[in-house]
Amino acid sequence: MRLELPISVLKNRYVPGRWDVIAFVLVFAFFAYLGGAAHGLTGSLAHLEAQPISLNPRYLPGYAAQTALRMLLAMVASLVFTFTYATLAAKSRRAASVLVPLLDVLQSVPILGFSITIVFFLSLTPGRVAGAELAAIFLVFTSQAWNMAFSFYHSLRSIPEELDEAARAFHLGPWMRFWRLEVPFAMPSLIWNMMMSMSGGWFFVVAAEAISVGHTTVTLPGVGSYIARAIQARSLTAIGWAIAAMFVVILIYDQILFRPLTASADWFRLEQESGLTPTRSWALTMMRRSRLLLLGRRMFGSVIGLGFNRAPVRKPKGVRASGSAATGLLIDMVWYAAVVAVGALAAWRIGLFVLNHIPLTEVGHVVGLGFLTLLRVAVLIALASLVWVPIGVYIGIRPRLARTVQPIAQFLAAFPVNLLFPIVVSAIVMLKLDPNIWLSPLMVLGTQWYILFNVIVGASSISVDLKYAGANLRVRGWLWWRRIALPAVFPFYVTGAITASGGSWNASIVAEVADWGSKHLTAVGLGAYIADATSAGDFPRTVLGIAVMALFVVALNRVFWRPLYARAERKFRVA
Repeated sequence: MRLELPISVLKNRYVPGRWDVIAFVLVFAFFAYLGGAAHGLTGSLAHLEAQPISLNPRYLPGYAAQTALRMLLAMVASLVFTFTYATLAAKSRRAASVLVPLLDVLQSVPILGFSITIVFFLSLTPGRVAGAELAAIFLVFTSQAWNMAFSFYHSLRSIPEELDEAARAFHLGPWMRFWRLEVPFAMPSLIWNMMMSMSGGWFFVVAAEAISVGHTTVTLPGVGSYIARAIQARSLTAIGWAIAAMFVVILIYDQILFRPLTASADWFRLEQESGLTPTRSWALTMMRRSRLLLLGRRMFGSVIGLGFNRAPVRKPKGVRASGSAATGLLIDMVWYAAVVAVGALAAWRIGLFVLNHIPLTEVGHVVGLGFLTLLRVAVLIALASLVWVPIGVYIGIRPRLARTVQPIAQFLAAFPVNLLFPIVVSAIVMLKLDPNIWLSPLMVLGTQWYILFNVIVGASSISVDLKYAGANLRVRGWLWWRRIALPAVFPFYVTGAITASGGSWNASIVAEVADWGSKHLTAVGLGAYIADATSAGDFPRTVLGIAVMALFVVALNRVFWRPLYARAERKFRVA
């Protein structure tokens, strides 16, 4: 006699599917690796130094996994920084007067300038690997966070008025407004800039894992230290293996992290064009269909729901009382006076410290080196803009092409400039070229992609109605570029150009000094000055070089980029 279970029992019975199995394997592997990495943090630095980096390819998968984990942790820290720092800067006028210039300064400080913090991190866990790991993660964080913060800040300042009015009509509180309006609106641009930030981490991975500050040298197992060892040994084979390992890790990140994020970002686009095939991602399908991951989604939803509160209905704003206006003006005057006083005190202390150790004539010489690097940056950004703006617009208005280009551009952006040292140094020596000219393109090698990625985002956000209007009115050729394409991408281009400019200044520390075995080439510039001072452990000259670089970047942003950004925000904002 055949016994059948009731339908209600069969319905409630949990039968794992293939997506549950895949999710379980991935989650288990991730936590198993986290456990192994946490166990390695308890090791001693002496034991780490006793095991030098091996160029044997069989060790490379382990090195790549350790580098990937450091970059993932740095990305999480960068997201937390972006959501807090950029939000505060966008919503508070007084805070923005400090936070935005401070972000300019932080962006201008090269990664070697932050490497002096290694002493602080090592002192947190004396003799242990954990301090060195924290230092490496922090250095990678400094190559990721600033770009993401600028992107999120720009998006918050560009929210259309109709969406803002809808949020007020539903009386969304600050917490719900952040997760229901601001983060979704910023998501498409933020995801592209997250990819660029991850690539920026790869670009500086050698400096982050092979840290040398004066007499303190720490080499952590990873792809960056593997590349540094390969350059020292002049091993082209090892460099080839390193490129292959980077490609595999970037591909894994693209499939498991960035491709699902890009596919989910399609939900949050301001304009939806009919007839387009949505972005597909097997990882996103797994996350949606796996019951194992359903618990994580519910937990995240409950965290957002905990902050659900309706903002009180605001009465129409009337004319402020004269006393209230006077109080606000007084607070503004006190606040800005305090900011100026703190800035003047910091500048005075830095100047006093530098002049006590360095003659004034050398300070003038370093300023002259800054103008040389400025000339290189200006020429390279102009050339990169002429090349990548048309290409970015062409890709951005074709979503299918953008999905194909995304992993390729991400890999090219992640390509560390150090891997080109064999070709560049050998060519310069063989052809007897001038290093001051031919080392310069290395500065923009990794930063030019900020322009391309942001222009792609801008072009992909062009309104469908605007496209149809241009087609119906037969707006073509240069008129289409002047009236539709360039105005639409201009705010995004300015954001990318600001980041690319600051990144080029940072890249000068590795682009103006090239090593290949015993061959050493140097271009005259501020980046080479900082690199030489840092490797020699000359702290006063390192501080001088960083201060001059920060001064140049902040002045350039204040005089040129910020007015351009304000014009883009005012004239070309989506409304």
